[in-house]
Amino acid sequence: MTNSPPVLVEYKQGIALITLNRPDNRNSMTPEILQGFSDALDEVQSERDTRVVVITGSGSCFSAGADFKSNLQTGGEELLDHQRSYAMYEPFLRVLDIEVPVIAALNGHAVGGGFGLSLVCDIRIANAQAKYGANFARLGLHPGMGISYVLPRLIGISRASELLYTGRLILGQEAQSIGLVSSAHAPEKVLESAMEMATTIAANAPVAIRLTKESIRQHLNWDVRNGAYMEAYAQAATLRMDDAKEGMAALLEKRPPEFSGK
Repeated sequence: MTNSPPVLVEYKQGIALITLNRPDNRNSMTPEILQGFSDALDEVQSERDTRVVVITGSGSCFSAGADFKSNLQTGGEELLDHQRSYAMYEPFLRVLDIEVPVIAALNGHAVGGGFGLSLVCDIRIANAQAKYGANFARLGLHPGMGISYVLPRLIGISRASELLYTGRLILGQEAQSIGLVSSAHAPEKVLESAMEMATTIAANAPVAIRLTKESIRQHLNWDVRNGAYMEAYAQAATLRMDDAKEGMAALLEKRPPEFSGK
């Protein structure tokens, strides 16, 4: 599998399908995946006939977020800590630049930054049996990728606060019930359902669809990037703390963390 491209791109009748393709590493945010994803977006955006983009993953995960076995921050030494935190998310945040509708076909678990990737898509189709959420608090970290900006706008302040403060992951069926995703399906039906929706959208007038997407964003004052940049300061600060070291160690050792507040 490692000889195959980290991110695949296919085209079919006006639909661009982007697939994160490192299932052995749960499609985590490694430099390889992030660069491959950025390259895929360059390619898709250069195809002017594309009317809908579908993003999915291979294997049992959509994306497990950051790879805690590698350096969480990216970028050169000339960057400040918060700039390195932001730089890690920037390839996924580039989804915000896509003018046509973007559907996340959440074939499997989407956690942390992978969950954030699903949130910056326009529509989410879930696996009823998979887990979704932002478990940063359980790792001693502040959320990143604009999650604390987007999530309250999608499901309301109370539910978003609960999920972010507890770090609880929810199944796809619950995600549907709270309006986080449009629908939840059996694992083998997720991509099929997303492609059916993409086909319906692609059959509509393309300029009208692009302008409608633009109007929705303007009416919402949608500024996810600024939200993500503001988060980066807090995430960088928590990343330097002992609690973050303890949280990540506990995750890798599969034990409950013991936080000290330091």
